[in-house]
Parts: sequence; structure tokens; C-alpha cells
Amino acid sequence: MEPRVMEPRIDMLGNDVAARFGKRFANASLVIHNSSLPKSTQELVSLRASQINGCGWCVDMHTKELAAAGETPVRINLVSAWRESTVYTEAEQAALALAEEGTRLADAHHGVSDETWAQVRKHYDDDQIAALVCLVALINAANRMAVIAHQKGGSYEPGMFADMVG
Repeated sequence: MEPRVMEPRIDMLGNDVAARFGKRFANASLVIHNSSLPKSTQELVSLRASQINGCGWCVDMHTKELAAAGETPVRINLVSAWRESTVYTEAEQAALALAEEGTRLADAHHGVSDETWAQVRKHYDDDQIAALVCLVALINAANRMAVIAHQKGGSYEPGMFADMVG
């Protein structure tokens, strides 16, 4: 059986409205990118939320950005099983838990648990927590746009959207 090939439903990069929104979206992400939240944590969180949401485009993007930044293959490959891994710090585990619980709001009656919040509080300052909360919201929005439009993973090149910001 041959794999089913789905073409994007709309060219989000070529559409004027989507492109203008994308530029503003990218500018909003700069606030997070320029925060004191470690870049590797930002990418790990983005990758985990993207895996949960089944966003091939975003999984492709964040795995490649992690690799380009020098992240090890074992840490990239184990993100989906981080709870059963020994390669993440306690701080990264807290961020990944927040990403999962913040992404699965509809699946959990409690949203982000008090236990997860306490772990995040233990490892991050207020600015980093604000960046983390904003990042989870932003990556979930990006995942939804890409999945709805059927943007497929495989063609992303690290840094390809660097010229969108500014």
C-alpha cells in the first residue's frame, strides 16, 4: 500500500493574509526567543507539543533546529518518552510536563496540575515562566494552523524563517 499524499489545503506562506499574520506571529515569538528561558528548553517544549498535536511540519522544524543548535540525537529522539529517559534535567522535565499538560487541556480536568506548577516554580524565575506559558500557547496555535492547512513535514531548513521577523 502506497502512502497517502496530502497536498496543503492552502499555501499559508504565499497567501497575503496568512503571510501578514505569520510575520506578526514570528515577531511575537521573538519575545520568547529573546527571553532568558534556555533556547534548548524552548525547542524541546515546542517539539513535545508538536508531537502531541501530530504536527509534522512543526516536528520537522523543531527537530532540525535542535540538531542545528548542536543538541544530541539521543535527546532529540527521546522527547516523546522523556518521562522514561535519563537525559533531561529536572528543569527540562518540569518544562516538558507543563508543555504536555498545557497542550492537553481538553484531555485533563485539571489543566496544569499544582505539582507540575510547583516544579516549574522551583526551576524557573517569573520571566522564564511567563516565556514558557507564552511558548506553550504559541506552539499550540502554530500546530493548529499547520495541521488545519495540511502543511507536511520534511522540507524545513533550519533558520528559514529568520527573515520574517523584524
